[in-house]
Amino acid sequence: MELEHFETFVDGLDHPECVACGPDGLVYAGGEAGQIYRVTLDGQSAQIGTTGGFLLGLCLDGHRNVYGCDLAKHAVFRVTPAGEVSLYSDGIDQRKMITPNYPVFDREGNLYVTDSGHWKKNDGCVYRVRPGGRTEIVSQAVGPFPNGMALAPDDASLLIVLSLLPGVVRCPIKPDGTLDKPQPVAHMPHTVPDGVAFDADGNLLIGCYTPDAIHCLTAAGELRLLAEDWQSVTLSSPTNLAFCGDDRRTLVVASLGRWHLCKATWPVAGQPLHYPTF
Repeated sequence: MELEHFETFVDGLDHPECVACGPDGLVYAGGEAGQIYRVTLDGQSAQIGTTGGFLLGLCLDGHRNVYGCDLAKHAVFRVTPAGEVSLYSDGIDQRKMITPNYPVFDREGNLYVTDSGHWKKNDGCVYRVRPGGRTEIVSQAVGPFPNGMALAPDDASLLIVLSLLPGVVRCPIKPDGTLDKPQPVAHMPHTVPDGVAFDADGNLLIGCYTPDAIHCLTAAGELRLLAEDWQSVTLSSPTNLAFCGDDRRTLVVASLGRWHLCKATWPVAGQPLHYPTF
């Protein structure tokens, strides 16, 4: 896929860092002042709420509640479709969240959250927030700035971006829900990888904060450059990405460096996500 396959379809957002697909097939994005946007694929956008902080990763449950990682407020917030905001988790007493970055639901409704920690201090971790909010740390072995994350198609492991490795690791999920030691799956020197998303064929797409590019780690383990924008116009610090639409074949990419989302048509559907209804 070449850069010309991507097109801007909505503009005027506040430096969106994340995009997520909701159970309704619509696009949800966050802004750097805590805004949460709901966007249709034909470019209609509406702000449905705000946390008042700085939103990084997002995900949704089956009721279209948005769970947003707030960098400025060091917490994960739940925002209802009506815009009501409540604290979902800010960590545990022994370690409050520092840089909550990306959330992922599993089939049981557990919310895994990466906490990037401090830049270049190797103090990142992963939390698990059980339905209802009880929180625990499930891994401290992912120190070099854990960032975007995706549940593997078999639900048996989490693929986690370590931006300062730099690359992607696989962490098997143990029967008790904690994470086993990370296994390297992609080494990406001279990049700062950020977000990831699986397609239904097991290919892992990786957005890079810098340089402005999207890579694809194939199901066979081959890392390929998918698209690159040296002018930083269409893909401008492409952080997170998501497969949206009713058929999940529209690849949507956030550009933290600008004010828009872009999209392209992907050959296969994205991997289905879990939308719990607890």
